[in-house]
Amino acid sequence: MLLKTNKFNISGLYAVTPDLANTEQLCSMVQAAITGGASVVQYRNKTADAKLRIAQAQALLEICRDSQIPLIINDHVKLCLALDADGIHIGATDGDLAAVRERIGADKILGASCYNRMDLALHAQEQGVDYVAFGACFNSDTKPNAPKAELSLFTQAQTNIKVPVVGIGGITLDNAPSLIAAGAYSIAVINALWNTPDIAETAQKFSNLFN
Repeated sequence: MLLKTNKFNISGLYAVTPDLANTEQLCSMVQAAITGGASVVQYRNKTADAKLRIAQAQALLEICRDSQIPLIINDHVKLCLALDADGIHIGATDGDLAAVRERIGADKILGASCYNRMDLALHAQEQGVDYVAFGACFNSDTKPNAPKAELSLFTQAQTNIKVPVVGIGGITLDNAPSLIAAGAYSIAVINALWNTPDIAETAQKFSNLFN
C-alpha cells in the first residue's frame, strides 16, 4: 500500500482520550499510554466546556511534543489552530474537507471518519486527508449505535485508498489482530486502553501487535 508521507506517521496504537474532567489524571493516563508505545493521541472530550477543553488540550500538547508524537484535536478546528496542535479529526459529513485542509494548511494532519462507507473514504482522499477511519469495527460502548464497519472494508482499502486506514470502535486486545490482518494501518482505542489497571502495559501489548 502506497502511503502518503507527512510530518508524522499515522500507524500503530492511536489513543483517543476519554471524557475526563480531571486534567492531571488525564495527563497521567496519556503519558502512560505514550510510555507503552502509543504513536498518536487524539484529544476528544465531548463533555468539556471551552475553558476545560483549552486547558486539557494545551497540557496534552506539551506531553506529546516532549514525546515527539502528534496530538490531533477532535472536531474543533479553532482549537487546533489556536494551540498549533498537529492535526484535526472530523466527521466526513461534518464539513467540507477541502475547506478544512485550506484552513489548517498543508503541514497539519487531517483525518476523517468514514464510518462503513468506502465512497466517503474515496471522497475524503480526493479532498486531501492524511488518513481515513472506518468504524465501528466491533460493538462499541462509546458509540453503541454506530454503523458496523466490516473487516472487508480494510482489505478493499489496500487497493483503493493510498493514505493510512485507521480502525475504531470496540477494539480490544482479542479482536485487534483480525483488524490488523485485514489491513488496518492503525487502531484507535478508547475503553480497552484506559479502563485497565496498567495503561502502559496495555498500550505496549497493543503496540506489539504491529511488530
